[in-house]
Amino acid sequence: MPDALGTRAAREPLLDVAKLEVTYGAIKALKGISLSVGKGECVALIGANGAGKTSTLRAVSGMLKPAGGTITLRGEKIAGKKSHELVPKGLAHAPEGRGVFPNLTVQENLDLGAYLRRDKAGIEADLQKCFGFFPILLERRTQPAGTLSGGEQQMLAISRALMSRPTLLLLDEPSLGLAPQVTQIIFRILKDVNAQGVSILLVEQNAHLALGLAQWAYVLETGEVAMEGTGSALLASEEVRKAYLGE
Repeated sequence: MPDALGTRAAREPLLDVAKLEVTYGAIKALKGISLSVGKGECVALIGANGAGKTSTLRAVSGMLKPAGGTITLRGEKIAGKKSHELVPKGLAHAPEGRGVFPNLTVQENLDLGAYLRRDKAGIEADLQKCFGFFPILLERRTQPAGTLSGGEQQMLAISRALMSRPTLLLLDEPSLGLAPQVTQIIFRILKDVNAQGVSILLVEQNAHLALGLAQWAYVLETGEVAMEGTGSALLASEEVRKAYLGE
């Protein structure tokens, strides 16, 4: 593991990834990376396209079966488990491309997020919380999700993930293709979500935003961790600013 920039605050461990390997045929996308997310912590993964960021999230959430290494969630080894087995354990994934169900209404999409839950009062409370975060979803409640704008669909994808009441939320490129003002709204809400105790593992093309939100971050390069540190320390790093911030 490379040297860290800045000091990491002590956190109760939630997610621990050790020597994770992911392959696509003969191509090794992840070459033994290690990272962790503490309880209540926001951790960002930044890096160029093809660095292995999305592969990391997919392996953690059960969309991909690792070729090697371990993934531990609250002390339980989960590598190789299917996505539907991980949702009840408190893990939710809002993938790149939003992935809403276009022919279902906004309300039906949100209902699907809570499909494993039976606590009606809690579900209703979380539904109202999501409408509080994103009031436009309340206005669009009965519309098919496919008729929403890109920003509204991203709000819906995040809200649907939150409806499972996760302890760990995986987000893949939440700002992709969105107008700057919409992106600012979404990141403001993510800051609130994290402040309420939901841990976040974030993949984000906008390194400025990602490092501004994250307490800790990892820089991936060709399937390996090249650098890690606090968000503020990496923002101040000349190497990071030249490579990822266009300076």
